[in-house]
Amino acid sequence: MSDSKRVLLLAGDFVEDYEIMVPFQTLLTVGVQVDAVCPNKAAGDQVRTAIHDFEGDQTYSEKPGHNFTLNAAFADVSTDQYDGLLIPGGRAPEYLRLNPRVLEIVREFAAAGKPIAAICHGIQILTAAGILTGRTSTCYPACSPDIAAAGGTYQEIALDAALVDGNLVTAPAWPAHPAFCREFLQLLGVL
Repeated sequence: MSDSKRVLLLAGDFVEDYEIMVPFQTLLTVGVQVDAVCPNKAAGDQVRTAIHDFEGDQTYSEKPGHNFTLNAAFADVSTDQYDGLLIPGGRAPEYLRLNPRVLEIVREFAAAGKPIAAICHGIQILTAAGILTGRTSTCYPACSPDIAAAGGTYQEIALDAALVDGNLVTAPAWPAHPAFCREFLQLLGVL
């Protein structure tokens, strides 16, 4: 266990419920401090979540999730205070990627070579930040064209698997949480 590690988690309204809560609680369980932030929100504010499920349709279904309480202020983020970056999926990444400071934060983590973990639609923030050129990653399959458009290579993997390329760990969706969290914790030097 390591209480000396600190991770920044980028959240927004309609983030995927499992993809924010499970990694958040997993990291806390092993002593990692996780600061969950959202643009234009402060510690104590909440974001709404959505539950994406795989029920045999052509794509995932979406249902209302739980409210998630943020524990830090986006305005106070200084990337040099963090050891890693966590980006959950859901619908939040599609609009968070429009925020210039969000993209700047991602670029700062990438430039420093710090671990970055993105699951499902979280890849949309990485592609918008322009950090996937020459990298191999994965995501929810519907987002795979974004990786190619950003100069990266998409690798299709099992829904419950994770992919590591250097300091980057990516996964298709929440069924991958055990592998995704384990790989991120290894990159952080906690496991």
